Amino acid sequence: MGYRGKVVERESARRLRADGLTMPEIAARLGVSRSSVSSWTRDVPFEARRRQHRPGSRSTHRLHLEKLRQIEELDQQARERFSRLSEEAFLAAGTALYAGEGGKTDGSVRFANTDARMVEFFCRWLRYFFSVDESRLRVRVYLHEGLDLDKAEGFWSEVTGVPRDQFRRPYRAAADPSIRRTKHENGCVYVDYACSRTHRAIMGLVRALVSCPGLPIRGGVIGNTADC
Repeated sequence: MGYRGKVVERESARRLRADGLTMPEIAARLGVSRSSVSSWTRDVPFEARRRQHRPGSRSTHRLHLEKLRQIEELDQQARERFSRLSEEAFLAAGTALYAGEGGKTDGSVRFANTDARMVEFFCRWLRYFFSVDESRLRVRVYLHEGLDLDKAEGFWSEVTGVPRDQFRRPYRAAADPSIRRTKHENGCVYVDYACSRTHRAIMGLVRALVSCPGLPIRGGVIGNTADC
């Protein structure tokens, strides 16, 4: 059962959205993906929550509210534009995603990311366009020491649709504070599908996409670039 079956989380997300929380805030609070929050709350009226601020910070607060308003406005425009992907657009989007984030070594399809939305999108794409033998899918979690491995693997199992008995031994990384301080709560996930033919087919799509001679020259402007 995917996120759509999470009745309690869905109702909580709708209530928090109505209270003025942003989608990233709701996703972080409930431990779900932003795509799930977007799906659950797209019809909930939204007005950015007024935040407490220190004396003298009124201008900063106003700018923050304006930032939230602009993000929400552009998100809404994007949702309307992508309310439904055609099959051709879905194919191209997944191909572009793999071109940027997928493994290029021949013999195995490999996709790695920390963003559950990207991973879920890739898995949907892979299963839609290719005949996938589910028993050959493998997942490996890279997680900093001290974080909850059981929770992380459960999270990624739900996102990928791959049962945990098909997970490979996790990699536990020792955090180096001199390099980075931020730790992803659920780590980074690697999705592997050992099939040379599928990988070669995907790389063929990548080569065709990036060398396509029919790319449009001009298009419509998204948002108001004068506000940059």
